[in-house]
Amino acid sequence: MKRSIRACADLIVVLILVIPVLRAGEPARSHDITLDDYFTLAFVTEQAISPDGHTVAYAEARWQASTNDRRADLWVANAETGEATRLTFDRAGYSSLKWAPDSKQLYFAVARKHDGASGPPYDGKTQVWRLPVGGGEPLAVTQVPGGIDRFGITGNGRSLFFMTSRQEAGGPWTALRQEFGNVKYGHGQDVLTEIHELDLRNWRSEKVASLKKAVSEMAVAADGRRLALITAPEDKVLSFEGHSAVEILDVASGTITTLPDDLWRAKAPSPYGRLGSLAWSRDGQSLAFVIAFDGYPSEVMIARWDGHSPTIFRLERPTGVSLHASVDATLSMRWLGDRADLCFLGEERGRVRIYCAKDVQPGTPSHYQVLTPGDVVIDSFSSDASGERSAAVLGAPSHFPEIFLIGRQNGPRRLTQVNPQVQTWKLPQLKVVRWKGAKGDDVEGILELPADARPGQRLPMIVHLHGGPTSMCHYQLSFRVSSLQTLMSSRGYIVFSPNYRGSTGYGDRFVTELIGRENDIEVEDILKGVDAMVDQGYADPDRLAVSGWSNGGYLTNCLITRTDRFKAASSGAGIAEVGMEWGINDEPAFPLVFVQGLPWEKPAAYQRVSPVFDFGKVRTPTLFHVGASDERCPPENSRMLYRALRQYLKVPTELLVYPDEPHSPVRYQDCKAKMAWDAAWFDHYVLGKDHPGQRPGEN
Repeated sequence: MKRSIRACADLIVVLILVIPVLRAGEPARSHDITLDDYFTLAFVTEQAISPDGHTVAYAEARWQASTNDRRADLWVANAETGEATRLTFDRAGYSSLKWAPDSKQLYFAVARKHDGASGPPYDGKTQVWRLPVGGGEPLAVTQVPGGIDRFGITGNGRSLFFMTSRQEAGGPWTALRQEFGNVKYGHGQDVLTEIHELDLRNWRSEKVASLKKAVSEMAVAADGRRLALITAPEDKVLSFEGHSAVEILDVASGTITTLPDDLWRAKAPSPYGRLGSLAWSRDGQSLAFVIAFDGYPSEVMIARWDGHSPTIFRLERPTGVSLHASVDATLSMRWLGDRADLCFLGEERGRVRIYCAKDVQPGTPSHYQVLTPGDVVIDSFSSDASGERSAAVLGAPSHFPEIFLIGRQNGPRRLTQVNPQVQTWKLPQLKVVRWKGAKGDDVEGILELPADARPGQRLPMIVHLHGGPTSMCHYQLSFRVSSLQTLMSSRGYIVFSPNYRGSTGYGDRFVTELIGRENDIEVEDILKGVDAMVDQGYADPDRLAVSGWSNGGYLTNCLITRTDRFKAASSGAGIAEVGMEWGINDEPAFPLVFVQGLPWEKPAAYQRVSPVFDFGKVRTPTLFHVGASDERCPPENSRMLYRALRQYLKVPTELLVYPDEPHSPVRYQDCKAKMAWDAAWFDHYVLGKDHPGQRPGEN
């Protein structure tokens, strides 16, 4: 189970910071950051450079209190001047940006809704639309009842392929399932996927394939002759992790072949890898994709056609570099121009850079070029048709993430400024810190200090634990709902983010050493890191707190059973009992990997990694957050631990269940509630301040 927050926390605003030097003409940094400042921020959720390299399209999402959401509109920026033009104003949530080959029109997916509309394209179902970037109204390219799932365009722009899917009752009990269709069944729903080709010259559509499978990704080769698909028997995480396949559809014949999977199944370290991130080379002869694991390093695989059957091989990563991918997040990966150069985002010690493998060939070690060296964190990138120019969402020492242009022979050049208001904010200071963790090994983390922190000044400290755990905290300042970074440092706290054992970007062994050692080796890494921050003179040992979301919530639950040194805790979407979690979540492969067996095969191991069995030791006032519709870390976990503290142990606690929210809260009011409650909780139990509305004598 990939335990990480993805909406309020994962669509994040970040900045890599050095103490800023005021330049002539710059406004003074006089603004004290508040909770409400988070909701003034714009988020670049997607970007795509045009084939001619002259324009960058991007989706910019903003919060809106009146609609209780964050939705995206479309913008374009001139690649030479940086002049930005807003194309849409309806906040419809635009995504899947794709350029026409002439660089004059932009295709995208969006669900648009007009009052009174009962059919497509204005019935709130997702369709493909096209918009001239020089001005004009969007045109509905598809008008499919029920909407489309995903789409792709051929290199010549003549054909658009789109996919639809539906479920219907199947199996030996079909008649009863159909008779009592209002019942939610555990299984027995067949997924029917259809792929259609739309000729953009005469607007005729033809079905090219029908599959009795779920499809999570589709990629169209530039010549339109092949489609690559990621398929699985059912549309469930359980099915895609361990049972997914890469299938190749020959458009002319309609035949589908499955790529041999020995490299990522039989010869893989785990049987539960998830396939994704399909990327065709421009000549249609090479297909790159990713197999992502919990607990093991993700890998890039290549299928190359020199004849009828492809040669399949694994791309060697640079030493110490992890892929910026996970089991539920795709890797930004591109082939450059007509060359066999493959570029992807790699993680190394908290940084995320663009790594390019030169002239990728089977049996030949790749030589790498780093397009973006230094202390940068890149969220995504795209490349023009020549491969000479790329656009990326990039954070740097002096600014929030912005869109930058990157050339093969020159460094990044900033293109946009989507958050000009932050020029007056008092931004936190950032440091990389190191200590000796479990087994005496080196461990690193990020220390975020208040803007006005003085050397040698001991301050209250919040330990922020990242999710995953096959992930990491990047070397960047983050204004995040899950971690309260930037907000809490503006209130006088240090925020300490350890990259504990199991984190990516520190070598493959650092990732895999957590397997079979959860609630053990990483907990020791973290507690020794807390000791180091005290010993190094940063943290006040009498004013410590701990927080985390998803796997970070799980670790929060573990830590408060080990020590009472934390004055307060905030556990978001955490886990209480791993056997129960295996049985009720949407990703049972997670505990199978880390505990290395089923609950009845290793009952003692499941008990050892489950914090609930040690909860009688907890004395830390703890706040629990969880989404009511969270399938990844279901609310039963948080309810169990809340009951233990409130009803039996009489430890101060609160439980916040956010109605209809998934694993990560996405609504304006729920995100604000989470941040406000955490700030008040820590201020009260760590700093001794009254909580809002506190009466005399009340704790």
